[in-house]
Amino acid sequence: MKTTKRLEQALIKLYNAYHNNRLNPEDCTACAVGNILDNNDSWKHLSNDHGSLELSYVGRVHQNLGRKFNGYTPQEILKIEKVFLDACGFKTPLCHYNTKPENPTSNEVLFNGLSDVVELLCKLDNIPNVMDYSKIFEQENGEPIYHLKTFLA
Repeated sequence: MKTTKRLEQALIKLYNAYHNNRLNPEDCTACAVGNILDNNDSWKHLSNDHGSLELSYVGRVHQNLGRKFNGYTPQEILKIEKVFLDACGFKTPLCHYNTKPENPTSNEVLFNGLSDVVELLCKLDNIPNVMDYSKIFEQENGEPIYHLKTFLA
């Protein structure tokens, strides 16, 4: 499957962050967007409320100038972060009294967040979801349509 450069780079960064325990939805340098943007926190100024889709003045200026950050527009960055936080179980925009997951860095919570982020990243680039494994279970006349190669040791 052919992917875009920005999607490939984002997937690699998110994969490494997940497997190296460097993914944390409560840290703007280690959340989904923080990792995509090289663990930088300057992106947080694109919105006044973390987890909001509303651009701040700074965000609107960057958006209107056509600026991109590792290939993503300010509006796309806010969408990615909102999807990640929502899928991790946070009520957005974040606020000290809003609900949040009991263990925000558990593998299950982070995997749910990443799954939804990957789906959005693929949708942004008009690419089928790279994590959609449903095709391997499709059948025609009781027989699998797709066949997997198996390797026996």
